[in-house]
Amino acid sequence: MHDRVKPRARRQIPAVDKILDALAHCDLPRRLVVGLIRSKLSQIRAAKKVPDFESIMALVRRSLDELRDSRLRPIINGRGIVIHTNFGRAPLASAAIRALNEIGSGYSNLEYDLATGQRGRRGSYIENALALLCGAESATIVNNCAAALVLIVRHFTRTKAEVVISRGELVQIGGGFRIGEIIEATGAKLHEVGATNKTTVDDYARAVGPNTGIILKVHRSNFFMSGFVESPSSAEISALARKTRIPFVEDLGSGAVVATEDLGIADHEPTSAEALKTGIDLVCFSGDKLFGGPQAGIIAGKKRLITALKREPLFRALRCDKLSLAALQATVDLHLNQRTSEIPTLALLQISEDELRTRAAAICDQLCKRCSGLQIAIDRSTAKAGGGALPKSTMSSVTIDIVPRNCSLLDFAARLRNSTPPLIGYIVNDRFKLDLRTIFPQQDDLVVEAIRAASTRVL
Repeated sequence: MHDRVKPRARRQIPAVDKILDALAHCDLPRRLVVGLIRSKLSQIRAAKKVPDFESIMALVRRSLDELRDSRLRPIINGRGIVIHTNFGRAPLASAAIRALNEIGSGYSNLEYDLATGQRGRRGSYIENALALLCGAESATIVNNCAAALVLIVRHFTRTKAEVVISRGELVQIGGGFRIGEIIEATGAKLHEVGATNKTTVDDYARAVGPNTGIILKVHRSNFFMSGFVESPSSAEISALARKTRIPFVEDLGSGAVVATEDLGIADHEPTSAEALKTGIDLVCFSGDKLFGGPQAGIIAGKKRLITALKREPLFRALRCDKLSLAALQATVDLHLNQRTSEIPTLALLQISEDELRTRAAAICDQLCKRCSGLQIAIDRSTAKAGGGALPKSTMSSVTIDIVPRNCSLLDFAARLRNSTPPLIGYIVNDRFKLDLRTIFPQQDDLVVEAIRAASTRVL
């Protein structure tokens, strides 16, 4: 208590209204601003010394800037990672955006049957469409792929608690979450088989017992192993599962429904239809990766199992809202109508290097005319799919390389992050780089303006 501000010094702490008046206009909600000011003043009261008024104002302004920057807002992705988890993963197709506007701006038949005038079933159309697209008897949707896995494991381990899984598939996904920990959070018990690098079908056979609730295979979509490695095929595990009458589920993760070879990518990513043909009972995958839609967890497979999952009380807690369903419905239609070129994620993966180089030349020409304080060059690079998909694959790409003369590379990158919209690149080999594969053509003028402003701004 002796370390706190003394009563006499407390009188030097400015009132909230005085700080508000000094701030003048602020584009954040007033109640939010007042709450932040009160929080900072409380911290000052608990400190040993009261700063002067200008220092307090600097602290408040800095905190408001940090709060403002944390708001969800559009950015320009110059990192060369198409499905960037930190940047919101898959950009939505125009058809999905229109669907969001139409459904989100008014009422809809979310759970209303227009034919009978009675309560209807949520997601009926999209479930039928997904089943057709995936070559499955049935399908359903929850709010992400981790939720799909939790629902599946929870259902199949109610009476038989063990989940048989290869040690080489206990992957860690984004945010530090691990598949094993997600499974154990359901109350299930892991029965790990094989070694990190080698698992055989006999390992699975020896593990199966009276307490086995499910055999789970997790596709290594965010890493790969090479060298002295071995894994049984899904068909081999399916045969064992049928023989022992144990459900076999595969988490495909990346959500490919289009052959990746058709996208010009050499490495093959298994599709849901291919997986189900091997005899797998259920597959689950993400809607916002190679599928190119909103965040969702898609489950496809045998009708009796999908029906059972939808009866689970947990299903209601994990179900999608109307906006996710609307965007996903539009994306599914694009797949079924073979209009995948309109899905941004798939389109970005297919852009030719020549097209990127033409755009880079045009941008550099504009920069040379408008910016005198920069050293600018065009370079060749490699882009990645990202988002836990195609870990071995890279695509040739083109970068605009910049070396500023009036500030450091770190300062220059900070200036671009503070532009509107923020422009995000990366620094390598003493150059600031912007990869054009993940920058949309309609953003090129914004890129030029952001770089121009950053090259003349004094921090």
